[in-house]
Amino acid sequence: MLTKMKSAAFAAIMAVGLTGGASAQELNFFTIGTGGTAATYYPVGGVIANAISNPPGSRGCDEGGSCGVPGLIASAVSSRGSVDNVNAIVSGLRNSGFAQSDVAYWAYTGTGTMMGQPPATDLRAIAALFPEHIHLVALKDSGINSVADLKGKRVSLDEPGSGTFVDANLILTAAGLAEGDFQAEALKPDAAGDALRNGQIDAFFFVGGYPTGAIVELASAVDVKLVPIDGDVAAKLTGEYGFFAVSDIPDGAYEGVGATTTVAVGAQWITSAKESEELIYEITKALWNDKTRVLLDVGHAKGKSITAATALNGIGIPLHPGAEKFYKEAGLLK
Repeated sequence: MLTKMKSAAFAAIMAVGLTGGASAQELNFFTIGTGGTAATYYPVGGVIANAISNPPGSRGCDEGGSCGVPGLIASAVSSRGSVDNVNAIVSGLRNSGFAQSDVAYWAYTGTGTMMGQPPATDLRAIAALFPEHIHLVALKDSGINSVADLKGKRVSLDEPGSGTFVDANLILTAAGLAEGDFQAEALKPDAAGDALRNGQIDAFFFVGGYPTGAIVELASAVDVKLVPIDGDVAAKLTGEYGFFAVSDIPDGAYEGVGATTTVAVGAQWITSAKESEELIYEITKALWNDKTRVLLDVGHAKGKSITAATALNGIGIPLHPGAEKFYKEAGLLK
């Protein structure tokens, strides 16, 4: 067996002998940068990685086996989130990753929070996945009922490099809070949940699809609330940034927590223009295979929100040519 590694992109191509013949099958490794293991990106990434993978020796799609790309082994890689994934794609460390629509747009254009950095003009979109809601979590008896109430409090904004960190700062600014008005911490959702429960912080932000595991676990252990992000704060955000939309987290998404109005951004699957057009075409085709629908629906609570009908919603960067080819063939793009 002959193996050829492409270390710069964590991709590998190996020639694998096929049973009963002299031909060989090309094997590709494809990484998907996700997020923290207690958040939404990581489990969703695992579901998608399974859906698009089809290693040598797998049963055929028509035989009840994988309907993924022949010879492809995809893996979901834990990361610090959107900004980290963008940087890893640009540097060639990962083949693809998930990112919030705002982060992807700012990185591609070199604007907004990415002002002063070289535009990441090689970023390309594969698909829009699902809406991500901004969660602002506090204990039920905290007295924190609005973003403005965070003044003088200890608040986790998630780690720098995450999309949550970016959006939390925008929200705080929209509420008239500046650096020094609160004590900022940089904790991932699971660590933030522990810190809130133990009285080490007063609130934390998290951006992701509901329900997210860290908050589910927290709500089952202590009484919590989701603080609304609405009114003038929401109006400022949606007025200034087109990628924000007002949206509700429904009653019962978390134990003991009622419906809460907040703002949301879109989660997108992005890659590099340097990735093979044929490979990205086959990956996109596998993602939207009818039989993949079952994996998405049962694999994660957000899976049912991932649909071909919404795959182009809110895409603010160019599509990868391979993905564009598929959407045109499927009649989803003119």
